[in-house]
Order: sequence, then structure tokens, then C-alpha cells
Amino acid sequence: MFKKFILVCGFLLSAVMAFSQDLPAKPSTLVTDYTNTLSESDRRRLEDKLVTFDDSTSTQISVLIIRSVGQYDINEYTQKVARNWGIGQKGKNNGILLLVALGDRKVSIQNGYGLEGAIPDATAHEIIINDIQPRFRANDYYGGLNAATDDLMRLAKGEYKSDKKPQARQTNGNGGNVIVLIIIVIVILVIIFRGRGGGGQIIDSRGGASPFWWFLGGALLGRESGGWGGFSGGNDGGSFGGGDSGGFGGFGGGDFGGGGASGGW
Repeated sequence: MFKKFILVCGFLLSAVMAFSQDLPAKPSTLVTDYTNTLSESDRRRLEDKLVTFDDSTSTQISVLIIRSVGQYDINEYTQKVARNWGIGQKGKNNGILLLVALGDRKVSIQNGYGLEGAIPDATAHEIIINDIQPRFRANDYYGGLNAATDDLMRLAKGEYKSDKKPQARQTNGNGGNVIVLIIIVIVILVIIFRGRGGGGQIIDSRGGASPFWWFLGGALLGRESGGWGGFSGGNDGGSFGGGDSGGFGGFGGGDFGGGGASGGW
């Protein structure tokens, strides 16, 4: 009896180890394509969109494309991968894994416990039918993934907010003092020029301002705006050119339940 128990335990241990070895290693990106189905530009666009969504909401949507799940049920396999990777935030469990098994012509969407209310199984199944199936049948894999993730983002948005506090724009904090200084300087200069018998008019006889006043006004306005140069200045938290949002920072340790949906095309 004891020998049989040992054999059963050994078999179960071997099965668990074999299954764990079949799971892909945790990636450093939200979009992982082991089949090279997506072009680099399409993969990058999808990655940037999902990274931006992660940064703004803390909800992590990951896309994985593999050849096959082998003998495993695709829902079970997707859930195991999602849990192994820890997609979503620990405690919030707000992660989603969209897995495509290209050779099996199957796809699965699994979401964490925290998103079961926002994305019930029936809704995940509708996304597969409406967004993925028709586009995949036309070999438009990027289009299907892009549409599906857009709908997942729309559904998940608002369930959780990012813990990252936005950086406040830097200001000099003395705008009121500058205005007071401008008024004081103007009053003093008017008194001085009046004391000189009107020899220092602000507006001359031809209706133009004295160069001194142009210089004074420009200097004060320049101080108010933080310096000369107009469009120059410190980093305001944004940039031109549409660069990415800084890269994926890693999964947060989210957990998954038994929800989700799957389908073929």
C-alpha cells in the first residue's frame, strides 16, 4: 500500500513538473509573440497601448501568442499562465490574459478575480465572437487583437485607478508677488517721471511707447513666464513625437479564478 502511495505521489509530482515546464517564462513585455505572427511595428503599437493603460489604471492586459497548448484545455492553460506570471496587481487581481494558440486555432480570455464583475464570462465570449473570430478568419491577427483589447480596456476602465501619483507641474509659486512688484514699479516710475516735469512720457506724441517701457514690460513679462524664450523651459511631463510611455514595469502578482471564455476561428 505504501509503495502504491509513493508511486501515485511520484506520478502526480511528475505531471505537475511537466505542466510547469510547458508554461512560457514570465516576459518583460505585455505582448509576447512566440510565433512571429505580428510585425514588429504592430507588436510595438499594441505594447505601447497596453503599457499606457497599465500606467493610467493599474489594470494589466497581456497578450500571448503561441503555437499550441498541446493536450491541455486552453482555458485551464491560460489561467495557469496568468497566475504563474502574476498579471495584475496583488490584492486587486485586476489582470487579463488574452492567449492565442495559433496552430490550434483557439483563443482564450481569462481575467482576475477583481475584474469578474466588469468582464463576465458572457461578455468575454462576445468579444471573441465579434472582435476576434471574423478578423482572425481573414488573417488579420493584429486587427482582432487590437479590437479585442480596446473593448477589454473600455470594460475594465474605471474599476481601478493607478496608485501612481501624477507629477505636479513645477511652478515658481510667486505669481502674486510678481504682480504686486509690477504695480509698485509702475507707481514709482510714474512718480519719478512726473517729478522730472513730464520728460518721461509712457506714450509719446506719435502714439508709440517709449523704448524704456517696452524693455521694462518685456523684462517683467519674461520674469512672470519663467524666463525669455517663449516655448523653452523645463520638462513638462510630455514630449513630441509620440514616444512610448517608458516601458513595461513588470507584473504585480495578481491572482486568477475560474472565469473567462474561449473559442475558435
